[in-house]
Parts: sequence; structure tokens; C-alpha cells
Amino acid sequence: MKENNEQDYKAINCSFYDKLLDLASLKENVVMAFEVNNQKKTENGLIKAVFTKDKAEYLLLDSGTVIRLDYIFSVNGFELPNSSCSIK
Repeated sequence: MKENNEQDYKAINCSFYDKLLDLASLKENVVMAFEVNNQKKTENGLIKAVFTKDKAEYLLLDSGTVIRLDYIFSVNGFELPNSSCSIK
């Protein structure tokens, strides 16, 4: 069953990406707000890893939940800016 990953990955804002890496390294609990199949969801946990797979970037929470970065719209209330990191 395919979900949101049918869409092409859109690189996220560099400062937001850096914030995710900082939160992962600090091992702080986060409140992640994201969208899956046009449904908004939230999940709490620790960011265990940020990684690339099949030309898209993801993060892994300690619960085992994997979230594609371009589906996240906020972390701890900090909203994802509209600009991206892509280099053209």
C-alpha cells in the first residue's frame, strides 16, 4: 500500500533540518506534527536518526515511527518555513 511517498520529495528548509539534527543530538523529547494520507497527526518522542533513503529524507522516532521530512509541518510548535535547501 502506497502512502504519501508517491509524491516527489521536496527538500525542506536548511535551518529546520539543522533544528531536527540538534534535537536528535540533544536527545530531547519532541512533539512532531505531520501529515499522512491527508490526515494531520502528532507524535511525541525522541528523534533517534535522520537519514536518506530512495532520494528522500526521513527521521526515526524512538517509538519506531518513520516520518518523511517534507510531511512535517512543526516540531515543538516551531513551524517548517516554506523555503527549501535545494541547490539548483
